[in-house]
Amino acid sequence: MLRFLGWLFAVGFMLFVAAAAGVGYVLWTASKDLPDYTQLANYAPPVMTRIYAADGSMLAEYAEERRLFVPVSQMPKLLIEAFTSAEDKTFFTHGGLDWQGIAAAAYRYAQVKMTGKGQIVGASTITQQVAKNFLLTNERSIDRKLKEAILVRRIEQTFTKDQILELYLNEIFLGMNSYGVAAASLNYFGKSLDQLSLEQMAYLAALPKGPNNYHPFRQKERAIERRNWVLTQMFENGYITEEQMKEAQAKPLEVTPRPFGAQLFAAESFAEEVRRELIELYGKDKMEKGGLSVRTTLDPKLQLYARQALARGLIAFDRKRGFRGPIAVGELGAVPDWALLMKGKKVPDDMAPWRIAVVLDVNDAEATIGLQPRTQPDGSLAPERETGTIPLDLLSWARAYVDGTALGPQVKKASDVLKPGDMVYVAPNKDSGQYHLMQVPEVDGAMVAMDPHTGRVLALVGGFSYGRSQFNRAVQALRQPGSSFKPIVYAAALDNGYSPASVIMDAPVEFKMPDGSMWKPKNYQNKFFGPSTLRRGIEQSRNVMTVRLANELGMAKVIDLATRLGIYDKLPSQLAMALGAGETTLLKMVTAYAMIDNSGKRVEPTLIDRIQDRYGKTIYKHDKRDCSSCMAPDWTPDMAEPELLDVSDQVMNPYTAYQITSMMEGVVERGTGKKVLAVGKPVAGKTGTSNEERDAWFIGFTPDLVVGAYIGFDNPKPMGKGRTGGELAAPIVADFMKLALKDKPATPFRVPRAIELIPIDAKSGKRGIFGRDGVILEAFKPGDEPPDSTKIIGDGPSVAAAGSGSGGGVMLVPPSQGAAPAEQAPAQPSASGGLTGQGGGLY
Repeated sequence: MLRFLGWLFAVGFMLFVAAAAGVGYVLWTASKDLPDYTQLANYAPPVMTRIYAADGSMLAEYAEERRLFVPVSQMPKLLIEAFTSAEDKTFFTHGGLDWQGIAAAAYRYAQVKMTGKGQIVGASTITQQVAKNFLLTNERSIDRKLKEAILVRRIEQTFTKDQILELYLNEIFLGMNSYGVAAASLNYFGKSLDQLSLEQMAYLAALPKGPNNYHPFRQKERAIERRNWVLTQMFENGYITEEQMKEAQAKPLEVTPRPFGAQLFAAESFAEEVRRELIELYGKDKMEKGGLSVRTTLDPKLQLYARQALARGLIAFDRKRGFRGPIAVGELGAVPDWALLMKGKKVPDDMAPWRIAVVLDVNDAEATIGLQPRTQPDGSLAPERETGTIPLDLLSWARAYVDGTALGPQVKKASDVLKPGDMVYVAPNKDSGQYHLMQVPEVDGAMVAMDPHTGRVLALVGGFSYGRSQFNRAVQALRQPGSSFKPIVYAAALDNGYSPASVIMDAPVEFKMPDGSMWKPKNYQNKFFGPSTLRRGIEQSRNVMTVRLANELGMAKVIDLATRLGIYDKLPSQLAMALGAGETTLLKMVTAYAMIDNSGKRVEPTLIDRIQDRYGKTIYKHDKRDCSSCMAPDWTPDMAEPELLDVSDQVMNPYTAYQITSMMEGVVERGTGKKVLAVGKPVAGKTGTSNEERDAWFIGFTPDLVVGAYIGFDNPKPMGKGRTGGELAAPIVADFMKLALKDKPATPFRVPRAIELIPIDAKSGKRGIFGRDGVILEAFKPGDEPPDSTKIIGDGPSVAAAGSGSGGGVMLVPPSQGAAPAEQAPAQPSASGGLTGQGGGLY
């Protein structure tokens, strides 16, 4: 018997050893190619990049996975307790695997399957989920489970519970493109974690088992049931009282994503340009995953003003071209509910408060409209129906569009414009509660506002609606600046011996071009005005004077200055370029004017002030000014006061910069930019109109602000006679400046100390007596005085070789000789109207 028992024991022992060896082999096999779990210590998940305005308000987020990393130490304790109650109630006591929980989950699963009642509970611990989400695949196999068990034990032995929670709560997907609890808190409730209520924390904790199963709109009842179950678990675990549980369970599930206001939508083109710059600097991968924090130069208030001013100007011009008809036409009798006609149609967010409406009825006095209902989260239309009216007086502008230049008959009754079934854009009239008929302008444009001392772009609008077109006309559109380029020609002359009182002959002239053709520049008014000062030439935007001056000066000097100011990289040496025939961008032109405004210092335009990486380290800063004493930890009386040292290059003589600024003040006071006088404060600027009114520009500035705008069709074509920069673009800039400067004092331009202000006669350029009619204070450089005799530039032959100027020579003639009559018969424009023909039409 003992022998048998010995044999039995030996066999049992051998089987035990074999089994142990088998288990050991299996574990060894499973563990030999385990992923390196220690890499979790260097966890750096993809984190979204966030773009901020200068005041710290958020403009945009860019991410492949929408995630914000938050240390567990900064997470609310109740939030952690909500997740552990829902996902792993023994998290803080188990060693990675919850054997009791596994058994309970199996029993619960069988019970739910048999009775059809209750909630299935998970068996995976939070540590297991970390192992699976970070290190393993979702493969269902024994081998994967064994690897998971081994990793779980090693993770628990290496990391603290808080570290494991931090990994889990920042990585987990919670629906609505939210990775991690911080992003989910913002996307579901528009709140940071510390602002969440108890029931909101419980809802987030309900989502890991399957966000779509508990969707707040499509599965609302199940979502509330699951949330309430989490609250019950929190009560049973002793984290909340019964009263807190019942109060939270009684609350409705209200999802309120982050509100995006008008200021955010107004800045979409700005934010997109910042995104492009980030990709150029760091690449798309880092931009989307690197967690960059980007502080931009944008002033949200000025951005909104710019967006509104440009939109108002575009709409005002477009209305003068007539109404082009409804956006769609439906048959009211073909649907049981008129709202269905508008289903699927959308107004871009940045066009709010515009709405789509369908005309329900129309008579002589008004049109009755049905407004598009809001779309509910599940895609259906809200049940409420809202109607309104468009009265006849708000339809008076809507004469029929003919061809962009002609209009149909006057509107005498509402039925002249609209008929039942027409779908149109409308906007509320704040005063009457009725509605305006709206239409999206065919013409478009752009606007830029800049700090002239730093190049910081304070506002940038790339078009009427970013939602309709992402083309950024401020930086991507190459347009002819027209006469807004003329100040560069005049500044080059002032840099080379001329003064604002120098006199140029405004009379017919022909230039023989290198190809043998003849070019006859002409003024916009088709008139000639005889001898005129440089100041008068720029104030009235005289083309012939500008071309004569460029020819005498030599285009090489003009091109050199234009290149130093960053307007062009390579400008052809053709006289037509003096009239702004070369293409450039609005941003480049505004930057050039900024350098005139700041006394000739170089500035580089920037939309970004500072970039920090995910750890808060500054990796880019635009401001390169030095301040040695700024970094001192303590200040003592013997130390110099902190001072920012400007090391910018001087690209223009500061005296020249002031002279051309003074001349452009005259453009606003007496010239083509008079509409900007409405600002009521010292403003200098210049209008610009390209050939055949294809582009209309105005760039204006005060001592601390430069603003530019242009209007034109994306495929350039004539906008119509008289559609000049002074008529179209100047009012837009004035509209913006009135708002931007309303709380600012009227600051005059600083006069350099050595500049002499001497009374001269504005017409002749000779000395005058201050106070008399026609006498102004003119700015002269040190040692430069108005001449006693008249020097008339260009009073030579009426035919010259292009580029024949000596580089600034003048011809002395008696005042009575060579003066052109006040008016001459206009030169005939070329068939093409282009600059290679007559070269006129710029203003």
